[in-house]
Amino acid sequence: MPTLLIVEDEAKMRRLLELNLAEEGYTVHTAADAEAGLNTLRQEKIDLVVTDLKLPGMNGLEFLQAVRRTNATTPVVVMTAFGTVETAVEAMKAGASDYVLKPFSLEEMKLILRKELDVHRLREENRSLREALGERYQFQNIVARSPKMQEVLATVERVAPTNSTVLLGGESGVGKDLIARAIHEHSRRAAGPFIKINCTAIPENLLESELFGYEKGAFTGANTAKPGRFELADKGTIFLDEIGDVPGSIQVKLLHVLQDREFQRLGGTKTLKVDVRVLAATNQDLRAALEQGTFREDLYYRLNVVPISIPPLRERKDEIPYLVDHFIARFARESGKPLAGITPAALKLLMDFHWPGNVRELENIIERAVALSTGTVIDVGDIRLDISTSRPAPVAAGGSAPFPPEGKTLEEFEDEIIREALRRANGNKSQAARLLGLSRNALRYRLSKLGVPDEEENRQ
Repeated sequence: MPTLLIVEDEAKMRRLLELNLAEEGYTVHTAADAEAGLNTLRQEKIDLVVTDLKLPGMNGLEFLQAVRRTNATTPVVVMTAFGTVETAVEAMKAGASDYVLKPFSLEEMKLILRKELDVHRLREENRSLREALGERYQFQNIVARSPKMQEVLATVERVAPTNSTVLLGGESGVGKDLIARAIHEHSRRAAGPFIKINCTAIPENLLESELFGYEKGAFTGANTAKPGRFELADKGTIFLDEIGDVPGSIQVKLLHVLQDREFQRLGGTKTLKVDVRVLAATNQDLRAALEQGTFREDLYYRLNVVPISIPPLRERKDEIPYLVDHFIARFARESGKPLAGITPAALKLLMDFHWPGNVRELENIIERAVALSTGTVIDVGDIRLDISTSRPAPVAAGGSAPFPPEGKTLEEFEDEIIREALRRANGNKSQAARLLGLSRNALRYRLSKLGVPDEEENRQ
């Protein structure tokens, strides 16, 4: 029989529930306050929690949130007086399974407990069945058949019901935005907005007003007040893509929002509060950015509560056939072409490619192949791989890798490469950063060491 935990500060009510539920065959643990209840949860395997909302010390709502952090799937039934129905509704929003109003009959309580335990059992059986079928973690629009991606989705399933901040890492094109949306859609905020902002797509001098909004007259052209992305994401989720490229001045304001969930609009004096979950993504090594001084350490640890690293496509090539089938079906349906699949030779061509652009590059190539195809299957002639992105030739045996010329230090050699990248990019720092595989901030840091002025900072 299931094991129950009853948290109730009134001794007579606690004892009454304990005796009656034990007669039903349940194993019953009791606690007089939330702290004792949490201690029991750490020591015992509890199948369902019954708690009063009015408790000494930590109240029932705070206790519920603590239970959710410990085990997101354990059913929690809350007890509350008739006059505090609003609190019970708030508890339901916070993750309670059901509530019962005092005074209640023991039969009513038993009925609710049986129902919640039955629902919980069915969910666990369903999860076990999916696992036995080899389809443990599935999310809409995400193809994940490899063990590495199954690990990613397992983490998503565990973290989605919480409010924890998540930092998604991985190369460009691996699907960080899809994972972020899956977290939102499987969270308790799914009915709220999902607001995405690409931190590299917005000029630095506009990023603050985009994130936090502005008041009328805050700057030239601000004829009306405008809410920022954080305000628009209230009661939902905000996804900060390419967080590693956020300039230092904005990092300070982001840290404040993460800590206190409050901010001020640009040009405003009123402090605004938001209820928002923050997801962030980067294709950079933020630890390296910490060492370079381009990313704040305190912000990094606020963002890196739950890190999820998404592997590149070259490390999960066993997924390519499934991804190809998925994209062919989608683009054939959209274009109205009667495509039935792909030839073995064409699939081998895709399997042998190294995919520097990851899943996004594969998606683009399949879309192009569907558009160019004239038969009922995709063949080798329909596929146009971008050979300009091919890997550097490996160093031959006895050969040598690029090395600083004799008489030059590594630092001097690096400075020379940076200047050459700027020359090839005609002075365009964003393009030079892409040529070097650096973020704008990382390049700016290196240019400052060279004494090259930053025109963007001088303009501000």
